[in-house]
Amino acid sequence: MLRRLTEAEIAGVGMTSQRTRDRLIDRVRAKGVCDERVLETMRRTPRHLFMDEALASRAYEDVSLPIGHGQTISQPFVVARMTELLVECLPRRGARVLEIGTGSGYQAAVLAGLAETVYTIERVRALAERAHGRFRQLGLRNVQLRHGDGHEGWPGEAPFDGIIVTAARAQVPAELFAQLAAHGCLVAPVGGSGGQELVRYAPDEEGARQARVHDLVSFVPFVDGRA
Repeated sequence: MLRRLTEAEIAGVGMTSQRTRDRLIDRVRAKGVCDERVLETMRRTPRHLFMDEALASRAYEDVSLPIGHGQTISQPFVVARMTELLVECLPRRGARVLEIGTGSGYQAAVLAGLAETVYTIERVRALAERAHGRFRQLGLRNVQLRHGDGHEGWPGEAPFDGIIVTAARAQVPAELFAQLAAHGCLVAPVGGSGGQELVRYAPDEEGARQARVHDLVSFVPFVDGRA
């Protein structure tokens, strides 16, 4: 049976201590992320608990790291940047967010501190089960996780105020746009192995959804189906 983690375990020691987390947040801020809500939420979120113990000492480096099954936990700056772009569009209260690609669960945990409810989908069952366990241990009751095909989204819970996609493909599936609220926005890496751009799709003053490129990024491919 899973045991809820103690405050000391969440706080970490040495290379996973709060002081080490603070230094990471300073680096992320220096790179241009300025939303203090995002930075404070990331400061409180124990990234070292979302990876294998063998890599925990590197948890607060600003790099992506492997989590198995050909997947990675994203670079903290990229997590912060994508989160910042998304929350700019969200209502201050009652926000409902869909994440495609749970992976380790770290991005969903960050979003859980900024939205009322986070729905997250992972195609790899082993990763989904591991992330679900972490959410329970951390007491994140506002995160709903499903093992499924991210291409399909989660139509039964739509519409969403925001959707974040953590894997790249040449075009975002139309099914995801269909699950956005009229005011909602979607943040995703777009492109193939030759290069990807971080794009936010948000409505303009007339309500038409426009795409704007924000950064160059590198993500694992968006794969359809379950594994």
